Amino acid sequence: MTIPVRQIRAVYDDKTIRVYQAYSDAIADSALEHGTFKSPPFKMERMTWIKPSFLWMMYRSGWGKKDSGQKRILAIDITREGFEWALEHSCLSHCLNGNYASKEEWQAIKNTSPVRIQWDPERDLLLQPLEHRAIQIGLSREAVKLYVNEWIQNITEVTETAAEIYSLVKQNQLEAAKHRLPVEAPYNVCNKLAETLGMDNY
Repeated sequence: MTIPVRQIRAVYDDKTIRVYQAYSDAIADSALEHGTFKSPPFKMERMTWIKPSFLWMMYRSGWGKKDSGQKRILAIDITREGFEWALEHSCLSHCLNGNYASKEEWQAIKNTSPVRIQWDPERDLLLQPLEHRAIQIGLSREAVKLYVNEWIQNITEVTETAAEIYSLVKQNQLEAAKHRLPVEAPYNVCNKLAETLGMDNY
């Protein structure tokens, strides 16, 4: 089955959807202790990127081994209402043809939107790029406040799981590694929103 170029795929149920972030020990320890992000050490004024794709998170963090600021992988379950609020209040990082009347209109929307959307090539177990893309959602301003104060329902650490999968990959046990991956299913949104996001599932 061909996977659409732009499609949201995630672990989710009828109430929550899972996203991933990678942080330093200080931020990860604080988040796990409090069940959300606290400032300090978390910086509320910075854009924070959430990613539903486990393998894209592994690519970004180098399986948690790229640097000390991304050594701890967190799985964050947020409300679906919050996730969809983020999508509804977003703007694409790049102006896709046909999505905006003009580049000027896109720039104006981008300047006022608290959420940024990027579609980056999805990754395989070897972290090589695939033809289809994974969504990244950048939260800023009021979106960050909603994220930490209202949307987050649960935070669990998956650093050890990432290390175990990476170990299997290094041993070329790709089938075993694949079975350890979270099962991410297509997450559909309404046609209007899918069109705004440049998605292919409408």
